[in-house]
Amino acid sequence: MTYEKNNHQTEQNNTQEQIDLIDLLLQVWRGKWLVAMFVVVSIILAVAYINIAKEKWTSVAVISSPDAGQIAAYTNAMSVIINTPNFDINDIQQRVITRFNAAFSALTETLKNQEEPENLTIAASVKGQPLPLKVTYVGSTAKEAQQKLAQYIEQIDQKIGKELVEDLRSNIHAQTSNLMESLSTQEKVAQEQKDLRIKQIAQALTVAKEAGVQAPQVQQAENISQDNMFLLGSTALESMIKNESSRPLVFSDDYFKTRQNLLDLQAITVDPKTIHAYRYVMKPSLPAFRDSPKKALTLVLATLLGGVIGAGFVLARNAIRAYQVKP
Repeated sequence: MTYEKNNHQTEQNNTQEQIDLIDLLLQVWRGKWLVAMFVVVSIILAVAYINIAKEKWTSVAVISSPDAGQIAAYTNAMSVIINTPNFDINDIQQRVITRFNAAFSALTETLKNQEEPENLTIAASVKGQPLPLKVTYVGSTAKEAQQKLAQYIEQIDQKIGKELVEDLRSNIHAQTSNLMESLSTQEKVAQEQKDLRIKQIAQALTVAKEAGVQAPQVQQAENISQDNMFLLGSTALESMIKNESSRPLVFSDDYFKTRQNLLDLQAITVDPKTIHAYRYVMKPSLPAFRDSPKKALTLVLATLLGGVIGAGFVLARNAIRAYQVKP
């Protein structure tokens, strides 16, 4: 019997809830014109917002490391500087695009912190892989977003090109100084060797004159030692001194190799315009759809919001009236 009583109470509660819900719906329906007015006002405000709000369009580009030809002038210059014809070009390509990424990231922070912030971003295009890179720019029009993105990419590219050329010049200056010091040292050594040779012959001439040796006393002079050089005779020794004095300095092959490296360095000329720090995988796109404001979504949300506010207003008004009618 207790079970039947509880079941009966539950049915009554469910019936009461259904009656209350139907009553609420009827109240809203009776105030439908008021609800419709709220919806219309919300739509009008939404349309005004769509027309007034600043539009946002996003242009996207995808870039990767430069091709070998895009940094050929730089790599050729580096091969001369480090005097290594064959080296890892992939390493240079990686270092160049990394430098581009760092400079572009710095630019994004600068634009973000200015008085009128600009939304420029750079990030990995594929998660977990350093390349390619995805760069975006948000503008007020589709054309502006595309042009600005291309402009900032070109700006960083030119900046990196100039920096690489400045690095080359610094390396060339340092390497040139080292080579010139090496040449100067080798020239001093060659001059000292020449002076020593002349002194040795002069010493032998002095001995020959004191010994009264005027004519050569040996048949072959190639194998004669320094101690026995006076045996060549004073006449021959005097001729040898004159010959050694007028004879140019004698240099080793290393001297001429160093000289060649120096001339190669001095002949290096690199135009920053011939160096590019990236290549396009996808050029800056012309966006077909704006990011915001979304016209359809805004109108749908405005309609729903107006309906909810209108229905709430109707129910609140009826509740207040009912409360006032109670004794």
